[in-house]
Amino acid sequence: MNRRDYMKTSVQEPPLDYSFKSIHVIQDDIPKPYFIPTDLVSEEPRTGLRPLRHSKSGKSLTQSLWLNNNVLNELRDFSQVVSQLLEHPENLAWIDLSFNDLTSIDPVLTTFFNLSVLYLHGNSIQRLGEVDKLAVLPRLRSLTLHGNPMEEEKGYRQYVLCTLPRITTFDFSGVTKADRTTAEVWKHMNIKPKKVRIKQNVL
Repeated sequence: MNRRDYMKTSVQEPPLDYSFKSIHVIQDDIPKPYFIPTDLVSEEPRTGLRPLRHSKSGKSLTQSLWLNNNVLNELRDFSQVVSQLLEHPENLAWIDLSFNDLTSIDPVLTTFFNLSVLYLHGNSIQRLGEVDKLAVLPRLRSLTLHGNPMEEEKGYRQYVLCTLPRITTFDFSGVTKADRTTAEVWKHMNIKPKKVRIKQNVL
């Protein structure tokens, strides 16, 4: 299967589902008894109605990774482990990290440039400014952040829509033209443009 065909079909593949597994870390450096797996590497994904397809090397052909409803508080080794699990990690399009204990948006998420769906709701992310990190993702279209402390900040929805103008769904709600207009008005009233300093040549 060539790369173009892969991009057309793999989005329809069932997700690699590690939800509700009580996973504490992505990869544990300290060996645990075999009957107490606490990291992603030690777990087996859930089986759904449709079987997961794998490459000849044994890696999954999916573009979706679900890690929701666990107890993750960091994403150390995330990139390395994803490379172990997926045949084409660079094509990862959907990551679900909802209902964990994350306190920030880890920069590793910004390295998956084909990411279009990112669920982060129900975590412990404090600062609204964390959203700025996601601006580098050109294909991000659906994002969730509700249920984080940042949701209580004034201008929460407007700030996100200003920072990420390409998203079409935010917190499971479609982004309308009115939303974008309101966000732009809010931006002009609340966000001061950065001053550009012009260096003058000293004669």
